[in-house]
Amino acid sequence: MISSQRLRSVIKTLAVVMAVAMPLSFAVSSAVDARPSAGGSRGGRTFSAPPTTPTAPNVAQPMQRTITQPGAKAPAATPAAGGMFNRPGLLGGLAAGFLGAGLLGMLFGGGLFSGLGSLSSIFGLIIQIGLIYLVVRLAMSWWQRRNAPAFANASAAPGPAPQPGPMANARSGFGFGIGGGSNDAPLEIKPDDYEAFERLLGEVQTAWSDEDIGRLHTLATPEMVSYFTEDLTANKNRGVVNKVSGIKLLQGDLAEAWREGTTDYATVALRYALIDKTVERTSGKLVEGSETPTEVTDVWTFVRRPGTPWELSAIQLT
Repeated sequence: MISSQRLRSVIKTLAVVMAVAMPLSFAVSSAVDARPSAGGSRGGRTFSAPPTTPTAPNVAQPMQRTITQPGAKAPAATPAAGGMFNRPGLLGGLAAGFLGAGLLGMLFGGGLFSGLGSLSSIFGLIIQIGLIYLVVRLAMSWWQRRNAPAFANASAAPGPAPQPGPMANARSGFGFGIGGGSNDAPLEIKPDDYEAFERLLGEVQTAWSDEDIGRLHTLATPEMVSYFTEDLTANKNRGVVNKVSGIKLLQGDLAEAWREGTTDYATVALRYALIDKTVERTSGKLVEGSETPTEVTDVWTFVRRPGTPWELSAIQLT
């Protein structure tokens, strides 16, 4: 039978692993997303989650930065919420405080209530872990309820309806499928539109990799170009450059397409392969990423105004 002292040591070790692993996981997440970052606008549906599709079965993340967000200042970036412990205010402080107190207490032999002798035993440690878990669960539930209105508009329009546009997979083995979506004004997406979306995927990534702001101005909205410029400037200040190559569309389908006045919008789920690496600007030494192709799934929104071609209007992560 495991002694209380040995079990206490095991719990302390697990606490150390958790304390180290959580910040590392956030760092890895930010390092992977070195390619063109998320943000932009989707017209009147900027704050509505796009319908899921076979290509992107998970709900797309809310806009990380957008000029249409109430109170936001463009093109300044709004830090993405990296989970409950990164949120400011009452929720972040409460959760982080309880977690920190519990972990540090276990590390130094005390605990959340180290002054109480009745909790100095292994039974006390179990109670402390249970309390921390309960507080975290309650805080997460509160945060989810608090943010639920951000997705309420997704069901404000009529129920899902199939897109009238034809399948556009005649030119390749993967191509695009048709995803369900709710449309205030139905918009037919034709094969040449799908070809434009696929072409923009590659051209935007290439212009980003070349740090060609002039070219990006012809491919994306001024809002998106402002975000690209901001990110490229940050890379220059770090002395690095993000190189993206080998872009290949593997699968794509339409989430929704609609018209607002004379402006057309199309939101498309894209799963594609690419080589994404960040290197030192002077020496070319690899800093992040690798030469190995990886697969990425994003949700891109394109906009078209009368007499103009499609432009990239928003990128959302999944």
